[in-house]
Amino acid sequence: MQQRQLGNSGLQVSAIGLGCMGLSFGLGPAADKRQGIEIIRAAFARGVTFFDTAEAYGPYTNEVLVGEALAPMRGQVVIASKFGFDIRDGAIAGLDSRPEHIRAVAEASLQRLGTDYIDVFYQHRVDPNVPIEDVAGAVQDLIRAGKVRHFGLSEASAATVRRAHAVQPVSVLQNEYSVWTREPETEVLPVCEELGIGFVPWGPLGTGFLTGTLKADTTFDSATDLRATFPRFTPEAMRANMAVVDMLRHLGAHKNATPAQMALAWLLARKPFIVPIPGMNAIAHLDENLGAAGVHLSTDDLAQIDGAFAQLAVLGQRLPPEHMALLDGKVAA
Repeated sequence: MQQRQLGNSGLQVSAIGLGCMGLSFGLGPAADKRQGIEIIRAAFARGVTFFDTAEAYGPYTNEVLVGEALAPMRGQVVIASKFGFDIRDGAIAGLDSRPEHIRAVAEASLQRLGTDYIDVFYQHRVDPNVPIEDVAGAVQDLIRAGKVRHFGLSEASAATVRRAHAVQPVSVLQNEYSVWTREPETEVLPVCEELGIGFVPWGPLGTGFLTGTLKADTTFDSATDLRATFPRFTPEAMRANMAVVDMLRHLGAHKNATPAQMALAWLLARKPFIVPIPGMNAIAHLDENLGAAGVHLSTDDLAQIDGAFAQLAVLGQRLPPEHMALLDGKVAA
């Protein structure tokens, strides 16, 4: 597996990481513990060294799974987790990035992960009620105490990144980015390049849509699958958005690459500091996704993909309204 540097942080990880959320939460029924451990360890055996989790995934159960799976190889992997939600009675009740809450989450996450340090500690969502400078200062204290090694932000705007970076250098930014979600290209990616910050796209496969394995009439269980409420996953939107998958499939035929591999290769070719973290719940998907690292896309290939995409119209916002309201800049008065 190829390695990449996440910006100027000195943090070196596999070119493709593993987003572990779906093993426990949000994308259908949770995998059983044995299966989850098998997939995580199979990813490591194939060269993956970057694993992404969060207290909110479950909540809590995903950190426990990741910690147990990676315990035998802890010193050889990079584990990223997140803080920033107010979790009550097993459900997210809002945002909370008060410094005292950050410290409490860090201690609890360390216990669940079974480790004495977290490699990357992200603010999961920007809290408009807590100055980002206070958040950066709290993580800085954790770094000085040796409990955290790198500070990350998720779904933060360019302006917020700059403010946080002035207090404690931001090593990694994790926003949604993929062939069909292009917002980071305007301001966020340029500021990452300017400040030497690594960029980790979540949802690099469009939460499964860009794999080409879903059908226009696929339905989702509202009890276990967040996509049941996502605007891009209504029947009407899925029918319209199949054009994006068809485009990837058509162009991938010339590379002997699947739609999923084309979507991941496209991200890898955008910038050298980008490391996608697709979720994978089967060994076959793992092997397919990791194969994207061997798909080379030239400047002409990228232009062809972007030109084809420009002729399409993606139907539906990327997140439901209640999730959009939590995005940086959307909640401020």
